[in-house]
Amino acid sequence: MREILPFLLCLIAGLSTLLGSLSIFIKGNKNNIIKCALAFAAGVMLSVSIFDLIPESFTMFQSPTKNSLFLNITIFMIIGLIIPLFIDKILPNKIGEDNKLYKLGIFTMVAIIIHNIPEGIATYISSETNIKLGISITIAIAMHNIPEGISIAMPVYYATKNKKKAIALTFISGMSEPLGAILAYLFLKPIVNDTIMGGIFAIIAGIMAYISIVELLPNALQYKEKKKTIMSFLIGILFMYVNHMLSQ
Repeated sequence: MREILPFLLCLIAGLSTLLGSLSIFIKGNKNNIIKCALAFAAGVMLSVSIFDLIPESFTMFQSPTKNSLFLNITIFMIIGLIIPLFIDKILPNKIGEDNKLYKLGIFTMVAIIIHNIPEGIATYISSETNIKLGISITIAIAMHNIPEGISIAMPVYYATKNKKKAIALTFISGMSEPLGAILAYLFLKPIVNDTIMGGIFAIIAGIMAYISIVELLPNALQYKEKKKTIMSFLIGILFMYVNHMLSQ
């Protein structure tokens, strides 16, 4: 049972993403819902980068001096900023609001999968070493996976009007969390160390900052009543900041 528990914790953390997909059942003005959801998700992603991933990267990354530490983290973050540019080139770029929303949902899903796999690795390794620490990490991850689910499900649903597709894509992104645990169990546990994880977290911080600032927030600001958009963005930041403080 003790060997299975780390996998179960990763599965719970991943499935929490599906809770975010329930947002597609909210009734109301389409434009208001989209802009608030995208802005909120932008705030969440930026906060995850600033309050969680970057500090964690600095803590884990092993470097002989502070200057080299800062330089190495910066290089990995720049790599993270470049990766979405390649993803953006691969995805189709059709004209039209619905196609734009769909592309944004897919773009976000790919980024969250990239984010969830190492998160699953870290959760599995932590849980196997210290189950109480693993439970704490799982709760913290589950809390920020919910709004990440919103950032996938909302644009996909409003672009396709297909609830099953929105839920399915959200589910796929969530299952990348236990996939990380499986990879850790089968292959990575002997070779993964703090320096590698620190570099990976810095790359992910760059990816999520890019999506927040370049993709989600500008798309949300295209709609009218920008005050509501900015307010939703700030609420997303506040939500994750409070979540971060509670998980300490």
